[in-house]
Amino acid sequence: MPFRATLTGLPRWPLAVTLLLSGCQATPSSSVGGLPAFIDDPMASAPPITRGLDAEGLRTLLTAEMAGQRGDFSRASQGYLAASRRYPVAALAERATFAARFGNDTALMETSALRWRELAPTAQGPNQFLATLSLSRGDWLDSLEQRLAIVSAGGNGEIAAFAELAVAENAPLGLLIRPLRDFLDESAGIAPLGDEQEGQVDVLLGTALIEAALGNTAQAQARLDEVASQAPDLESLWLARARLALETGDHQGARRAARRGLELAPDDVRFVLMLAQANIRLNNLTQAQEQTDALLERHGGGPDLRVALAQLYLEEGHPDPAYRLLQPMIGEENIPDLAYFLLGAIAQSEGDIDNALIYYRQVREGSEFLPARAAAAQMLIEEDRLLDARAFLRIERMRYDAYFSDLVLLEVQLLDDQNLASEADALLDRELARTPADTGLRYLRAMRAFERGDLAAMERDLRYIIRSEPDNANALNALGYTLADTDSGERLEEARALIERAYELEPDNPAVLDSMGWVLFKQGEPDEALSWLETAFAQMPDQEVAAHLAEVLDALGRVDEARAIVRRFQTGRGDTPALDELLRRRPALGTP
Repeated sequence: MPFRATLTGLPRWPLAVTLLLSGCQATPSSSVGGLPAFIDDPMASAPPITRGLDAEGLRTLLTAEMAGQRGDFSRASQGYLAASRRYPVAALAERATFAARFGNDTALMETSALRWRELAPTAQGPNQFLATLSLSRGDWLDSLEQRLAIVSAGGNGEIAAFAELAVAENAPLGLLIRPLRDFLDESAGIAPLGDEQEGQVDVLLGTALIEAALGNTAQAQARLDEVASQAPDLESLWLARARLALETGDHQGARRAARRGLELAPDDVRFVLMLAQANIRLNNLTQAQEQTDALLERHGGGPDLRVALAQLYLEEGHPDPAYRLLQPMIGEENIPDLAYFLLGAIAQSEGDIDNALIYYRQVREGSEFLPARAAAAQMLIEEDRLLDARAFLRIERMRYDAYFSDLVLLEVQLLDDQNLASEADALLDRELARTPADTGLRYLRAMRAFERGDLAAMERDLRYIIRSEPDNANALNALGYTLADTDSGERLEEARALIERAYELEPDNPAVLDSMGWVLFKQGEPDEALSWLETAFAQMPDQEVAAHLAEVLDALGRVDEARAIVRRFQTGRGDTPALDELLRRRPALGTP
């Protein structure tokens, strides 16, 4: 696609830029008889041009435009970005951002979007780009903050859709709910919600979805009631009401909400699925099947819809209607892999192990491949057929070269689950003897050595990986962190060098950010360590990063903040080893 055609709405270059940026750089000279009034160059001693479009600026823009026409989007983006720094025009930074996007250059896209936002602080576009980028790298909190900035500027940050995804992906909901609540508290004095404040309604819905997932159903219901009082015909309101009712066991309420949603949006499949789910849970299986049959008829009975409906029935414990939906697809071309996976699960639920195994093995390479093999192997183990399960995985490794390491890892996990760690270790040793260059398996063996306290074995394997793959950020970070965490001080410089190299390779990796903060703290630099750990915790709020951050806050005298972090993770289930170790050393952090 030609570069200019993909960036509709932006000015055409270079003529438009010339008109946009050129100042009155010269004045008409007087002349006599068509001859110049001067003999010497009047600009020879003039100061350099600092405003308007000079020769260098024009060259930069022409180069960027020509690069874009050739499809060299990275160079085009760099050119427009450079021009935007020379000439503070938002359209240049916008063009740089789009070019970086077409060139799939994430770092350049972020830099350009930040410049775009700097030049156009009230525009929605840069925040939308930044929100998407943050989400792609797993930085849920930053993505949410960008979306809330869009709402503050009067736009729609798609908070409800973001919340749905966050719940489905097990994002750090406890971390996300705070800025949402703060935003709503700060917006409490705004006039009643209406069309001009669609973004505010969206924030309320997103907050309700996350509160419901956190178990705060009363608060979630209050949010939905507030939306209903101002926008009672909003489709997303009834979708949220139906979901909340299903989660709280109010199946009658879920059915009412789904029916209301269907009145507002008769073709919205989600309402039909929720209505069917509510009827299933109310034991109205006949009604549920009538609704799903009508849905299939209305939408042509496509394979994806059949699979989604079958999955719904199977999840609700009704394999027969699930099989009825999938059976017509058997033997057809292009049947979705998930259909074979579900057929395997149905056969397994009926005790038909051999047919289940056949179905699971028909799942092709792709997202369902490993789950299908895991389900098949686990099924055989549950039937006291461990040897068959291992033979099955060994055959699959021979059939699918691309999944060799993953299938070995799967067998190791299954053996560990059966308390057969020594056999799992033997399997790893045997496969690594055959394929010594497999860094994935070697890394796994290193981590297992770390878990059992054999740091020398761990270091040997990690150094082997680093020698063969000098840019393996995981190995660099793992070795650097281990040296920083376990060494008394002699090897902290080496640890820091390893982590810095990992950071150069993966600057957005929260595990690396955590390691960097931790090694700085161990070197006696808590002030420097704090910002690294806060960034890591925002992206990956797990108990180990929390323990590091709490310890640094405590060392800086910010004890109340450290205690607040510890309290968030005190579940009493014994699944926070790093925090438990911190509290053994600093018990005062566990007190109110």
